[in-house]
Amino acid sequence: MIRAQNLEDFIKSVDFLKSQAIENCASEDCAMAIKNIDNFLAALGYEREVGDIEKQKNGGEVPRKIGEDKYSTLGNEESIWFKLSVLLNTENPMKILARLSEKYGGCVPVNLKSDKVFFLSEPQHFRHVLINNEQKYIKYFEGLKPIFGNSMITIDGELWQKIRKPQQPAFHPNMYADYIPHFHSAVETRINVWNNLSSTGQTVDLLEETWALAAEMVAKALFDRDVPFNPHVVFNAVKSYTDVQNHKSIRLRQVSGSLEEIGEEPPAKAIDAWLELPPIIFGAEPRNHRTNTLLTMMQRAEEDDSVPEFDRQQTIDEMKQYLWAGTETTALTTAWAIYMMTINPEMKEKVRAEAKKVFDNNSPPNSEQIRQLAYTKSVIQETLRFYPPIWSLIRTAQETDHINGHRIRPGDKVVLSTYVSHHNPKYWKNPEEFEPDRFESQEAIRAQVKYSYLPFGLGKRSCIGGAMAILESTLALAELLHHFEPEYVGTKPAVPEATVTLVPKDGLPFRFHKR
Repeated sequence: MIRAQNLEDFIKSVDFLKSQAIENCASEDCAMAIKNIDNFLAALGYEREVGDIEKQKNGGEVPRKIGEDKYSTLGNEESIWFKLSVLLNTENPMKILARLSEKYGGCVPVNLKSDKVFFLSEPQHFRHVLINNEQKYIKYFEGLKPIFGNSMITIDGELWQKIRKPQQPAFHPNMYADYIPHFHSAVETRINVWNNLSSTGQTVDLLEETWALAAEMVAKALFDRDVPFNPHVVFNAVKSYTDVQNHKSIRLRQVSGSLEEIGEEPPAKAIDAWLELPPIIFGAEPRNHRTNTLLTMMQRAEEDDSVPEFDRQQTIDEMKQYLWAGTETTALTTAWAIYMMTINPEMKEKVRAEAKKVFDNNSPPNSEQIRQLAYTKSVIQETLRFYPPIWSLIRTAQETDHINGHRIRPGDKVVLSTYVSHHNPKYWKNPEEFEPDRFESQEAIRAQVKYSYLPFGLGKRSCIGGAMAILESTLALAELLHHFEPEYVGTKPAVPEATVTLVPKDGLPFRFHKR
C-alpha cells in the first residue's frame, strides 16, 4: 500500500524510495519513477461525490450545461483537465505504471489523504470490474460534459440503456456493407488532398489529416452529410480543449486574479465551436436522402413517446460524441498504423500487395473485397494493441467490493490499464515488438488469454462502434498506402503521450509522395 498525507510527503519519503525501489533502476531513476507515478495519480481527478453516484445509479437526469455554465470546468482545480497538467513533464508514465503493476501483482493501491485509487492491469481484474461486478461500478468521465453534454458517454444506469437502444441498430454488422461506399468516398476526398500536398512537398501533421478523414467518414456514413464544416478547424479546437496546458494556464491566472474574460480563452472558444456543429449538420443538405442512418434513427427516437428522455437535445449531444469520440479512435489508429508502416517497410509492402488486388480495378470496394484485406486488418488490430487510443478505463465504485485482497469502498476509483495489459509479457510474446502476425489466424486469437486485449473496453459499456472503427481504419490504411508513400519527417521517433487518449507527444510530421 502506498500512503501519503500529501503529494510533497509522498515524493520526499526516503524510506519508501528505499523499500520500494524498482528492480533494475538506478536510485535517481527510481525517485523519478515514484514521482511520475504520483503525478500520474494526481492527474485522474476526484470530483464526483457519492451523492452523484446514487443519482446516476438511479438513472437520474444529469443537468445539461448551457449558457454561462458551459465554461464551469475551465480553471476548476478539481477538473481532470487541470490535474492532467502534471503529466506534461512526465517522460513515460506507461512504462512506470507497468513496472509498479508487475511488482504489486497487477493491483497498485494508492492513498492520498482521503482519496484512494487502484491501478488494475490483470485480465481477471478487468473481468471482475466490467463483467462479474459491473453493477458495483459506474463509468467515470468527468471534464468532458461541456463537449459531450448528456450523451451516452457521460451517463449511466437505466437512462444510458434507454438512450443506447435506439442507436444500437446503426452499429449492427449488417449495416456495414451500406457504410463501405461512404467510407470509400471519404478516403477518395483525402486522396485528392494528399495529391495536392505531394505536389507542393508540404509537411503536415498526419493526425490532423486522419482526423479530417475520420470526421468525413462519420458524417457521410452515419449522418448522410458531406462534412459541412472545416474539419481542420474543428481538429484544432479539439486540440485546444484537450491541451491541458491551456487549462493549467486558466487556473493559474484565476488564482492570481489576472484572468479577465474566460470566454476569450482557447478552451472556451473550443467549446463554442463544438456546440455550433450539430446545427450546422442539421442544416446541411442530405447527400442521398437515406432513410436508415444513425441520424434518422435518433430523429425517430425523438418522436417515440415511450422514450421521453430522447429529445432533440439528446440527438444533439449524441452527434457531438460521435463527431469527437467516434472520430478520435479511428484517426489515432490510422495515424499510428501509417507511422508503424514507415518504420516497418516489409509490413507496408504486404499491405500494398493486398490493396493491389482490391483497388486496381478502380471500382469502389464492397464488403467481400474488404474481407480480403486480412493482413491489413491484422496491422490495425496490432496497432490497437501497441497504441490503444483508450489506454485506460476509469470506474467509480458505488458499492463495497474486494479486489486482490484490497477493500474497495464507495467513491474509490479503479483505473483499468489496458495499455499495461497489452504490453504484459505474461500474455504477449515479445510485447514491445510490433507483430501483426499475432492476429492473422483465428487459432492465434483464440489462444490469447481472455480479456488481455481490450481496445474498445469490455462488457455492456464497451464502445458501440468498435468493429466499425476497425473497418474504417483497415480500408483507409490499404487505400492510402496503395496511392502514396508516406514519409515521416520527425527528428526523433514518435512516442505516445497519455492524455484522455494516447496521442503522439509531438505530433506526427509527414510528407506524402505519389506512387
